[in-house]
Formats: sequence, structure tokens, C-alpha cells
Amino acid sequence: MTDVAERRKRTQEKTGGWGETVRTVVYAVLIALVVRTFAIEPFNIPSGSMIPTLLVGDYLFVSKYSYGYSKHSFPFSLGVFSGRIFGSPPERGDVAVFKYPGDQGQGVNRTDYIKRIVGMPGDRIQVTNGLLHINGVAVDRLKIGDHVKGSNGHYQKGTLYSETLPNGRRYTVLEYRDDGMADNTPEFLVPAGSYFVMGDNRDDSLDSRTRLMLRDFSGSTRDRDQLGWYVPSENLVGRAEFIFFSHDPSAAGWLEPWKWPEAIRWNRFFMAIH
Repeated sequence: MTDVAERRKRTQEKTGGWGETVRTVVYAVLIALVVRTFAIEPFNIPSGSMIPTLLVGDYLFVSKYSYGYSKHSFPFSLGVFSGRIFGSPPERGDVAVFKYPGDQGQGVNRTDYIKRIVGMPGDRIQVTNGLLHINGVAVDRLKIGDHVKGSNGHYQKGTLYSETLPNGRRYTVLEYRDDGMADNTPEFLVPAGSYFVMGDNRDDSLDSRTRLMLRDFSGSTRDRDQLGWYVPSENLVGRAEFIFFSHDPSAAGWLEPWKWPEAIRWNRFFMAIH
């Protein structure tokens, strides 16, 4: 084989190798996009609004197929279509991820929220002295323990309650007081095709009891005067299923790798979300 032919062969082999690598990467990206769009998508918990059910530093999988698909099932909330397809309604008590409705009408819905669905379309929802009422009836609530948070000598004591919804769904909520701004609300009537959501950390959650924060493209915000907001069915992204990884971000920083093993919450791995 001549030198020219040998060089041509090596060039073809090198080009073919790069081409195969590019094809493999493209296929992997496409498969990941399909899985994230139609099957499951990972999310992390950045705030404490769902304590004690979800903790800051939890990573969880959300099923995208549970409620069907809308434009928010796709990356960047692409306006492929309106409404939902292959949809089935959520159940009362589901922990759901949704696009914050304050972004609606401002262009792209950017913010993912996770809360518990407590009010269904047509329900009358009210909170009185911290106690949730659905259609004029107080939900069953039983004290099950205490909860203490804080550090460096500054601690706050709360109370854990087992709360049971009319359909039998039971979960734990955290209350620090029963006379806060969101502990006594007017009665809300949930519109058709929408849902009323609340955080399990009842005194530290921006949810349907509060004023809707409207956001524009620039990130500027303003509060709507009227209390109460609802999650349109179209804004539902999926149902939270289980935690696949968890760590305590306050226990170890990224530059403290020797502390990482202690920061991992091994007991929360593969914990189902109820």
C-alpha cells in the first residue's frame, strides 16, 4: 500500500470514529429528551415549603404521563398545542409539579413549583385558625409530634400534624403558629379546570392562599391585589413519585468533599412521596 493510500485510510478511519462519536452523543441526547418529555423528569427541592414531606436537597423523579401532556411537558414550554392531551385529572392529595401561573400571559412559564393539591375544581376552600376546610367541613387533623429547626442557639419549635383529606389521603404537615397571615383566609371557590395547592410547611409556603406574584420577561415582579390563585390544568407538569437522592446542603459545601458522606441522607433514597 502506498503512503498516499495509507494516509487516506487513516484519515477515513479517524473521520469515521469522530462521526460515530457524534452520532452516539446525538442519539443519547434525543433519548434523554424523549424520556424527560414523556416519561420521567428529575427535579430538586430548593426551598422548605414542603417540609416535612420534602426537604431542601431532595432530588426526585416526577412522572410526566400521570396527568397527560401540555405545552409545559416540553422543554422551554414550547407552544406546540394548547390544553392537555391523553390527560387524566390529578387526585386530591397528589404532590404535583407545575408552572407558576404568575408567569402566564408574560411569555414563557419559567418557574417550577411543587405543592400538594388540596382543592379540586368547584371546591370551596378556606383556612381558619390554621385548619383547612373543604366545602365547609374541617379536615381531620391529629397532632403527632414536635419539630425543631435552627442553629447557633436560635431555634423555632413547630408542631407536626397528620392531616386526612376527604378521599382518605393522609400526610404530615408542619405548623409553627395558627394565627399567621395565611392561617385565616377568605373562602376561595376553585374555578373549573383549576386546582388549589398548599405547601405542607403551612407557615412557610407561597401557595394558593397568597397573592399571585406576576412576573414579566425582565424578571420584574408585582403582587396582584386579590388574595388567592389557582393552578390551571394546562400548567401541571407531573406527579412527584419518589426521592432518588438526598443531601443536606447546610452540612457540606462543594469545596468540602471530606464532609460529603456525612451530608448524604441515605435513609431518604428511593422514598415514595405520599
